[in-house]
Amino acid sequence: MLAQYRTTLLASLLLADSSWAAQAATSSEPQLSKVVVVGARVNEASSAIGEDKISNTLTISHQALLSAPAGTSGLKMLEALPGFNVQVNDALGLYEFGNSVFVRAFNLQQIGFSIDGVPLGRTDQFGGSPIYRYVDNENTERVTASTGAGDVTQDGYASLGPYVDYQTSNPSAEPGASLSYTLGSDSLRRSFVKLQSGEHQGLSAYFSRSKIDGDLWRGPGTIDREHLEAKVRYRFGERDEIWLRAVHNSFYDYDSPSVSLAQYHGSSNDPFGRSGRDFAYLGSLPALPESVPGVRYSNSNYNQYYKQAVNQRRDTLYSLGGQFQLRPDLLNYTTLYYEAKKGFGVSPEAYSTSLSLHNAESNVPGLYDPKGLQYGLSALSGHRFGGRTGLQWLVGAHQIDSGLWAETDVFNRQQGRYNLSDGSPTGERLLNEPVHLQGDFSSTRNSLQYHLKDTWSLLDDRLLLQAGFKSLHLEYRIEGYRNAGDYINNRQPRLSTQWNDAFLPQAGLVYNLTDDTQVFASYSENMALPRGADDIFRTASPSAPPPKAERAKNYEVGYRINRPSFNASWALYRTDFDNRLQSFASPVPGSSQVETYYQNVGKVQAYGTELSGQWKLPILAEKVVLNGNLTYNKSTFRNDAGGLSISGNDVPDSPRWLAQAGLTYEVTPWAVVNFSGRYIGERYSNFTNSESVPGYTLYNAYLDLSGERLPYTALRKFKLRFNVDNLFDKDYLGYILTSTSGPAVFRPGSPRTFQTTLSMDL
Repeated sequence: MLAQYRTTLLASLLLADSSWAAQAATSSEPQLSKVVVVGARVNEASSAIGEDKISNTLTISHQALLSAPAGTSGLKMLEALPGFNVQVNDALGLYEFGNSVFVRAFNLQQIGFSIDGVPLGRTDQFGGSPIYRYVDNENTERVTASTGAGDVTQDGYASLGPYVDYQTSNPSAEPGASLSYTLGSDSLRRSFVKLQSGEHQGLSAYFSRSKIDGDLWRGPGTIDREHLEAKVRYRFGERDEIWLRAVHNSFYDYDSPSVSLAQYHGSSNDPFGRSGRDFAYLGSLPALPESVPGVRYSNSNYNQYYKQAVNQRRDTLYSLGGQFQLRPDLLNYTTLYYEAKKGFGVSPEAYSTSLSLHNAESNVPGLYDPKGLQYGLSALSGHRFGGRTGLQWLVGAHQIDSGLWAETDVFNRQQGRYNLSDGSPTGERLLNEPVHLQGDFSSTRNSLQYHLKDTWSLLDDRLLLQAGFKSLHLEYRIEGYRNAGDYINNRQPRLSTQWNDAFLPQAGLVYNLTDDTQVFASYSENMALPRGADDIFRTASPSAPPPKAERAKNYEVGYRINRPSFNASWALYRTDFDNRLQSFASPVPGSSQVETYYQNVGKVQAYGTELSGQWKLPILAEKVVLNGNLTYNKSTFRNDAGGLSISGNDVPDSPRWLAQAGLTYEVTPWAVVNFSGRYIGERYSNFTNSESVPGYTLYNAYLDLSGERLPYTALRKFKLRFNVDNLFDKDYLGYILTSTSGPAVFRPGSPRTFQTTLSMDL
């Protein structure tokens, strides 16, 4: 495997053009010499290597975001960073139920996300706040990611270490407009319009709209996404400003099925002859024999018709914030926010399944006998509001940071199965004819966090010492009909619990060995609200004890070098993760049904190394820059659980090796070309490590042609960009819905896709 990996790495010129830009260091932090590696799409070296940070912290710049295919989700962009195993369903990462991220010992639900400092909480597609609903790359200034441990000043209850912060761009000082239009594979059409007011006596604003329409790359169905953003900023002092931001995201799309290895390889005897990466739902209604005499649509294979598998969401986030210089040595920041969400998902249910569950709920009034295929509706709504405030105080060689964050998150969900007219998959939905009910509940999360941190500069600013802690208090409550059992037993329990830790420490240092080298080290402890809390409490007995909070300890040391034509960052790490929760299933005594429950599988331990850097090659007038990163990560279970012998096994979907590299060549000031590759190693798909998928390498390329103002026109700048993803049309399995011991299901990666974008500034 290692030899195969090395061959792949050498053959590929790995890493896409992913220039990184870290947040500016505070005045009390030590600094390397301000030498830079300069090239097209490449930022100064202090950004590329996370200079002056106590942990491995790297950033994706605004220019790198704009070099990606137009409409690429903010989550998919993380694949450019070392250590991030990002899997998506399509080239842009738009299908929400096909997104996954693993970094070190953690998955997407255990990573903290924020935008302009506003924490986004859980990333669940049902009721959560996934980052890709709240950003467009054109309005994002930078994305800063900590693979090991985010700063204690970063708020939230989801992170067990990794943290990703998205910073939006400020309105420009000059009035103007930006326009772009994209055409791509699978009938993709994307438009983007942004209007800038310019700055007038400190006041500036912008408004933007993007619209995506296209077809699914696999099977029938369409994608429809509309995204609106507005930001107003008012500056009234050297360091005083307030801003208001609003973002609204609306999408409607069709599902595509996950597939087993047998279905993918064509050995499952699929009744419709489907196999391979094009395995999809049916675009037309088949003629199938009746499974139950007299019931026209009783055949379970009618659930393969695509119009019964859709998703719709509408999310809106408002945030109001500012920073205020109270004294020359004292700065305050404050942010308030409110989020509203609403949507639904539909999935079909076969007649035999509906009949069995309908009979189990025979004592529930108001139910109807099933007519055929069932309309499976899961509706959701909710709101979230909170605020954060803090002080930054300079006292001699010390910078003291303290702050407070509080939030309430309310989520409502209703689930049921309803008849369709004549039981037909093409029939009208009959929401007045419920067949069986699955839930109607509300859950509430109340969060409170306090942090305190001291950053101390010593030895003529060559040494930075940092120590701090956060205090996290979480309350959870669920009430209503949680599941079918609550309907059957005519109960609406109210379950509640809380998790508290008054002292979650973090400590670290940065030391300048020379003017161009640094060493860094950090240690942190984190606690998170148990992932999937709603699912845990929905399936548990009302008398069952609540789960323990998930916890992690993160250790890290590293080295940075920054020279005029070369810079790099190298980190070694270890993570200890306690109280990992995983779903299991067991037969219900006296019944053929199974019951799903969550069990603590104990400790997971990860260790490894991350190396990243960029090199300005001394060829072609130094217009060529090579970027690259390499990650080795071993993440294993340390305990047996659920009757399974898994101690020592690899955590599923955690490849040992990840690598990227890319070559960017500035042919002329108006033409830039990039060729890149990304390698993902072999991954197990279940806890027992009895099934795996091979590693793969994907290659991408782009060409940017840009120019300045054209004579006799209002254009200030224009750009024509050509992107090709999966250049050599690799056929592979990406996203894994992992299992405990049996076969998992997967989502095939998308084939080669083309995209052309014309952009202009007025």
